[in-house]
Amino acid sequence: QVQLVESGGGLVQAGGSLRLSCAASGSIFSIGAMGWYRQAPGKQRELAATITSSGRTNVADSVKGRFTISRHNAKNTVYLQMTSLKPEDTAVYYCNAGSVRTPRSMGNPVDYWGQGTQVTVSS
Repeated sequence: QVQLVESGGGLVQAGGSLRLSCAASGSIFSIGAMGWYRQAPGKQRELAATITSSGRTNVADSVKGRFTISRHNAKNTVYLQMTSLKPEDTAVYYCNAGSVRTPRSMGNPVDYWGQGTQVTVSS
């Protein structure tokens, strides 16, 4: 069984910074893209940023220039460095690991989600 464990959320003032981490554990052979999505109250879940196993990134326009996604493949870990935070960044942030192959799912990779971590930015 694969689990994603997120950490690093919390309360911060506008203009501040936070770093989110997400570590995937289990019998993992490989992971495709990893990413962070967020969901604000009353809104749909939206992409924040993703990164492929080769390091190619995709960052939402709303956070471009403020958020940086990175990844440590050997540790199956993805990070989201968030700077110049705004109140509108307040949301639950979810980690995603895509196309995960384990010894039991080599021919049928599976996507996994973390439980979410709350980020609250006060004005």
